[in-house]
Amino acid sequence: MPKAMREAKFPVGAVVRHRLFPFRGIVFDIDPVFNSTEEWWQSIPVEMRPTKDQPYYHLLAENAETEYIAYVSEQNLLVDNSDKPLRHPQIPELFNAVDGRYVATFLNAH
Repeated sequence: MPKAMREAKFPVGAVVRHRLFPFRGIVFDIDPVFNSTEEWWQSIPVEMRPTKDQPYYHLLAENAETEYIAYVSEQNLLVDNSDKPLRHPQIPELFNAVDGRYVATFLNAH
């Protein structure tokens, strides 16, 4: 049985960056604990493998070369305060830019 689930540190729409790798992105979904395949988890080197009992974030991610979807543990994310615009092509499908923040369109549906 996993430890009591804690509240996610980053909300949907938060701009974050990876603690170790050079990419950043926007949170578009959150799993309260690890919810991917065992193969994915095992593919992470043991010395950097995060625990499963923490929030995991789905990101519209980008680095200097490309845009992609990333799945990242909370322990590996930091707030991105760069104020640089993000270029991921799926941003307009999921978010509206409001006062310099990203607001999920499904939260504005009503």
